Amino acid sequence: MVVDIYTLCLEAAGARLDSLFQLLAPQERERAMRFRFDEHRRHYIVCRGALREILAPYLEQKPADIAFDYNRYGKPSVRDCERRSDVRFNVSHSGGWALQAVTRGIEVGIDIERIDARFASDQIPESFFSPREVAQLRALPKNEQTGAFFRCWTRKEAYIKARGLGLALPLDSFDVSLGPDDPPELMRAGDWSVQDLSAGDFGVPPGFAAAVVAEGPAFTAGACPVPAATALLPA
Repeated sequence: MVVDIYTLCLEAAGARLDSLFQLLAPQERERAMRFRFDEHRRHYIVCRGALREILAPYLEQKPADIAFDYNRYGKPSVRDCERRSDVRFNVSHSGGWALQAVTRGIEVGIDIERIDARFASDQIPESFFSPREVAQLRALPKNEQTGAFFRCWTRKEAYIKARGLGLALPLDSFDVSLGPDDPPELMRAGDWSVQDLSAGDFGVPPGFAAAVVAEGPAFTAGACPVPAATALLPA
């Protein structure tokens, strides 16, 4: 099974931002206008508009015609329609960048995070990671703990997003590998697989960590070019 990965910069202005705004559903436009800060509004519009442009070929629909449903925990899905109900997707954004994963027939989750050393040095791991993960993290040299923290965090977040259960699935109820030489792995998590998304292969910018999780024992993550109109560069 192949999971298509799209990497997007969320900066846009002028006519391009207006055109993406016009693709949004009325409730999405209302949400966009409720953002207090212009930067957050722009990023939301670009992320949602680009998602519609990316999904359109999979669904054989115009971007503006795509409708979404949400489960009780907020995970989005494409509203069922003939020949298109097997399309699955997930979105994550951080620090002006977004990752969007699209596949067919299996659930998928994705996460991107801007790396910040303060998170590893605080007590966040002790509050949210499993005892096994905390022990492995704190056993590493100090200069390796930030990288390990974000490998752990993105893998766990991607899994939770793939499951679509939100905070109903505690972060300490399963384990992930996190060591610098350990292959990405989910443990106590059932039949799911995880891959890291590197900057070289997937266009994830330096200073970020990212991972994708999909249902089943194995999958292939493939980097895909975004539609020409969505290939945004920083302003």
